[in-house]
Amino acid sequence: MSRSMREAEGAGDIPGDVAADAPAGVAGRSGPTAGVSTGAVARRLGVSPTTLRSWDRRYGIGPAARQDGRHRRWTPVDVAMLEEMCRLTAAGVPPAEAARAARDRTGDVSDRPTPGPGPTASAPGGRLPGAGRGLPLGDVRLECRGLSRAAVRLDAPVVEELLTSFVDEYGLVHAWEAVMMPTLRVVGRRWASSGDKYVEVEHLLSWHISSILRRVRAAPPLRTDTGPVMLACVPGEQHTLPIEALTAALSELGLPTRMFGASVPVTALDEAARRIGPRAVVLWSQSRSTASRPLAQHIAAGSWGVKGARSSPEVMLAGPGWAGPPVPGIPRSHGLRDALATLARLYGREPAAPIGPGPDAEGREEERERGRERGREEGRTRRPRGTLET
Repeated sequence: MSRSMREAEGAGDIPGDVAADAPAGVAGRSGPTAGVSTGAVARRLGVSPTTLRSWDRRYGIGPAARQDGRHRRWTPVDVAMLEEMCRLTAAGVPPAEAARAARDRTGDVSDRPTPGPGPTASAPGGRLPGAGRGLPLGDVRLECRGLSRAAVRLDAPVVEELLTSFVDEYGLVHAWEAVMMPTLRVVGRRWASSGDKYVEVEHLLSWHISSILRRVRAAPPLRTDTGPVMLACVPGEQHTLPIEALTAALSELGLPTRMFGASVPVTALDEAARRIGPRAVVLWSQSRSTASRPLAQHIAAGSWGVKGARSSPEVMLAGPGWAGPPVPGIPRSHGLRDALATLARLYGREPAAPIGPGPDAEGREEERERGRERGREEGRTRRPRGTLET
């Protein structure tokens, strides 16, 4: 079983392909302003907004309607054309030729009816054009679909850009639970069912998620005499991404942490606890073969400090390896949000409520991207003669 599949604890079962899931707010709408923003479509397809605007300017692969004459609004038919463009370019077809083929296959924009939420009639097996190279994501967030497609293409810059935008827009906890974890699970399941065919996809995605987690901006450290939260994988456990996410989330609250990573020996756990005097110890186990109840009880029974003022840590068990009968007196967390709330309360803190895109988030995103694009255009037009464009 793959690393991603096992690390994504808490993700529900994901059904088979549902390639015609239109972006929220598209299905059932009609008229010149129906559709979604360029940023939302970019997240779905796993390409950058700049690429979509470039295709519009250079090859006429653009939306049939624009809101207020300025904002691009992409209908499901427009998205189908973009998916075909992505499929062809990923197969090595030159962009200009791919654009002509995509337009021919989807028909002239002005003559195309806006389809409902079901699969297009021309797509074999009820799948939209371009869906053949993707992973079976099923009925999950469209961001997962875009992220998985970028990972399958091994498009590291877009994977990085998408992950960064998810954390910025939704916050770390929501981005992990709603996008990163489900996508990891799907990629892992595909790897498990295809031998080693998708191992490079899983490794690329895991590495970039780990990089994003380590770059999450920490809040000013909490001034406290209480020891830090100590996080470690139990001996023999190599899967670290979930406790990397918890470490980053704790840092966002300014809570002190000490992260020790994969497969920490018992003697090292004892020595680290003795030296730092943690307020809490989180022990991660991905599989039952690594979960050790005697180890958990041993850590919980430890104490340190001067005689007469010795203290013991609060031990928390995390990960699916601890499933089964509870360890007496030692709580088990049920996901990132639960662990974060429990640990934050030990320091008198409360995690912020999960956030999502506001009612005008798409418009703000479009304006920001338009501003960045204008800046890039000005930079190109002002480049001195004789310089090379990189």
